[in-house]
Amino acid sequence: MKCVKYLLFAFNFVFFLAGLALIIAGAVVQTKLNTYNAFFGGTFGSVAILLIVVGCIIFVIGFFGCCGAVKENYCMVMTFGVLLSIIFIIEIAAGIAGFVMRNQLEEIVNKDLKKSLAEYNTSTEVAIAWDKTQDTFKCCGVTSKADWAPYFKGDPPYPESCCKDNDCAKNKTPYSDPCMTAIKDWIESNIYAVAGVGIGLAFVQIVGVIFACCLARSIKKEYEVV
Repeated sequence: MKCVKYLLFAFNFVFFLAGLALIIAGAVVQTKLNTYNAFFGGTFGSVAILLIVVGCIIFVIGFFGCCGAVKENYCMVMTFGVLLSIIFIIEIAAGIAGFVMRNQLEEIVNKDLKKSLAEYNTSTEVAIAWDKTQDTFKCCGVTSKADWAPYFKGDPPYPESCCKDNDCAKNKTPYSDPCMTAIKDWIESNIYAVAGVGIGLAFVQIVGVIFACCLARSIKKEYEVV
């Protein structure tokens, strides 16, 4: 039993740190997405919030597991095992939901970006988001610079951020790449990274559940002998 006890403690210490890492990762992702909240609202920000929530829960579960392993407390070890199993199921469900959303990503990005074009001149938040997006990704409009024509009155008929150095007078040729493709690829790369970490952590949890069950069974046997 001692071997299982120490293995479970070591596992939970790492798991404890993993929870902390998820909280930090969620905060970082949320900060990155803040720039694009004007486009998508909470559609993708919920992913970051989910990371933070799961990180907090794992943080608490890791504490239960460490204490249960050190004190050889049957109740704490079983609580750890049950909670870990529930989190595993939630992570798998979230992974499936993310995979389904991936197929709708282009449609969501296209719809939200086109809707925000009309708000460029009336919303400071949207204007900042569009200027930041076009300057960062070196793109112009949703599918092309022509998307700006109905909404942006001026010469040229698109924002200065469509041009290099935000200066269309000096750099008269606007970016040719569509922003929809750039943003979709950026979101996909972040979703894949988050999904990869989540799936990897989910399967590591299976090991934790097995250790917890083995230790709980050993503790229960000792109680029965006594």
